[in-house]
Amino acid sequence: MSTLTGAQIADEHLTGWAYLLGALQTRIRTPDFATGLSVVDAIGAEAERMDHHPDLDLRYTHVDVRLWSHDARGVTRRDIRLARAISAIAEAAGVTLGHAGVSRLELALDSPDYAAVLPFWRAVLATDHLAGPGFGDELRDPAGTLPTVWFQESGREEPRQRWHPDVWVDPAEVQPRIDAALAAGGTLVSDAAAPHFWVLADGDGNRVCLCTWQGRD
Repeated sequence: MSTLTGAQIADEHLTGWAYLLGALQTRIRTPDFATGLSVVDAIGAEAERMDHHPDLDLRYTHVDVRLWSHDARGVTRRDIRLARAISAIAEAAGVTLGHAGVSRLELALDSPDYAAVLPFWRAVLATDHLAGPGFGDELRDPAGTLPTVWFQESGREEPRQRWHPDVWVDPAEVQPRIDAALAAGGTLVSDAAAPHFWVLADGDGNRVCLCTWQGRD
C-alpha cells in the first residue's frame, strides 16, 4: 500500500488531526481518567476490527493518538479510515479532539561526516537506522519513546551548534509559537525556507527549527 503525501492528507480534511513526522496525530481531551480509559477501550475494539493499530498514550486529562502504517513506513488509506473512526468515537463519547499544542520533537545533528558518527548514536540510543526516500538518514526508537535523530551534512567551521532540535507542528501552530518565542526574548533567524521550516534562536544564539509537512512533497 502506497503512502500519502502531506498535500494528499490535507485534502482529506481530517478535523483535529495533524500530520507530523510521517504520522497522523491528535489529542483527545477528557474530563477524567475513567472517560479516557473508556475512549481507549473503544478505540482498541475498532482497531482490532480493522486490524490496524494506533499508538495510544493515556493521561489523566487526555489521550494522545498517533497513526501510521509501520509496514509502509508512512500514512496510508488505512490510517485515514481509522482516523475517521476515532473521530466518530470521540464524538459519541462527548469529548473533543484537536491538534492544538500537539508537536513532535526531532533532534538534528550537523556533522561533516555523519556516516562516521551515526553508528555511535545508534548504539548508545539503541535505535533503528532508517534510510532512503522520505527518510534521509535517521535513527528511530522502535518503542517510539525517544525523539527521532536526523543527521545533516555540514561544514567543519567553528564555532557552530552541532545539535539543534526540530519541533514538528501543524502549520496552524507555527505563527503562535513564533510570536510566543519572540515575546520570550528570542529572534527569528530565517524564514527563507518557509513553509518548510523557520529558524529561531534564544538570547544566547542557540537555534531551533519549527518544521511542517508543507513544501516537502
